[in-house]
Amino acid sequence: MQLQSFDNDQQNFRLLEVDPAHLRIDSTQDVTPMSEYQKLITTGVLRGDEHQTRIIQQLQDLHDDLINYNPPRIPEMPQTNSLLSRLFTREVQIPTSPPETAPKGLYLYGDVGTGKTMLMDLFYKTLPSSITRKRRVHFHAFMIDVHKRVHAAKIAMGLNGGDPILPVARDLANEACVLCFDEFQVTDIADAMILRRLLESMVNFGVVCVMTSNRHPDDLYKNGIQRSSFVPAIDLLKSQFDVTDLDSGTDYRRIPRALSHVYYDPLTPENASEINKVFKSLTSRDISDPPIHKRILNTWGRTIEVPESTSKIAKFRFHDLCGQPLSAADYLEVTKNFGTVFVLDVPKMGMDSKDMTKLFITSEVPIYKVFSDDDSSASSKPASDHMRSVMDDLLLNEDEKGLTDQVVGTSSMFTGEEEVFAFARACSRLVQMGSKEWAETAGHA
Repeated sequence: MQLQSFDNDQQNFRLLEVDPAHLRIDSTQDVTPMSEYQKLITTGVLRGDEHQTRIIQQLQDLHDDLINYNPPRIPEMPQTNSLLSRLFTREVQIPTSPPETAPKGLYLYGDVGTGKTMLMDLFYKTLPSSITRKRRVHFHAFMIDVHKRVHAAKIAMGLNGGDPILPVARDLANEACVLCFDEFQVTDIADAMILRRLLESMVNFGVVCVMTSNRHPDDLYKNGIQRSSFVPAIDLLKSQFDVTDLDSGTDYRRIPRALSHVYYDPLTPENASEINKVFKSLTSRDISDPPIHKRILNTWGRTIEVPESTSKIAKFRFHDLCGQPLSAADYLEVTKNFGTVFVLDVPKMGMDSKDMTKLFITSEVPIYKVFSDDDSSASSKPASDHMRSVMDDLLLNEDEKGLTDQVVGTSSMFTGEEEVFAFARACSRLVQMGSKEWAETAGHA
């Protein structure tokens, strides 16, 4: 199979369920999450959904609380950890609890395609004008940034050492008093150990967070190594955030739309020729930016070779992306540089390519880390009706009736609950990406 993949937001690396043009809001008007949501329904962009309306009301309440919120001053941290600095610098009072005036954050979880990202973006775009320090980021991109900051903080502290999390949390709080995370998840022990301290410190500095996730806090980092050390972060999410679900049972990415020729299947010389014609057509529009071969991207001290690309459009073979030892940071670097990505020669993946299959279903854009074959995970738990309906689209069992609970629970291809979630999410987005509506708007800021 050949496919074209577009990134609709080069900074946040996400796919919206709604044409982003419809979320452009006139900053000269007094807008709120509820008023904009109702406008989208009135104009026919969205259809009414009682579950989404309930969430919008919570976002509206948080919006109202933020109008009069005055974030506390972030304390200055000593520039060095030397003996002289400790002797002549007044001791800094670090807050040990959230400010009394800070509104609770919102943790929004639910199945794929139910509109969590769209609602959070609506909230972010209608934040009160008094909130000038704000940030909206995909969670995985956020953690890559955090790891870089922690590394830099350790270097700055030198041999004397110290806690690198506190200055990182302080800097993040200085940059944004409202922080919106998309697709919050924890699958890595390094992330888990950092997040426990980081979330607590940011909340104590007065940062108000809105998060979307496929998981209830109690299910985060399930069966993870040293999970007991992460439990305080779960308790923090449940005590300092309003935890609410958006399980409407409707995957809005899968609502029937006119199909566009985004996928070219099967792998034939004719289809290869057609997709190359599309690539040539798009890359020949700007004669000052012709395609070049073997462009080099640099990230984290490594190089990524792009087989053929202009400054905005790239073409890879599937093996180049999923058959190589690349990390999430590498894929983020690709999507940061190119608004349109062509992926050629996507094979039919079976048990002989299990690692490649895992990497593909957990990627989309950005790519997530490959989940381990942990037999202790709840692989025997039946898939939800919603996830099973998504899987049925691919007609994967022998009778071509879809993926049954038994197949999901016993197949060695899906050995963990995280993989089942990732598979459902990948199916949902692949269906969405096949629509004409998506293809016409993707790749444009």
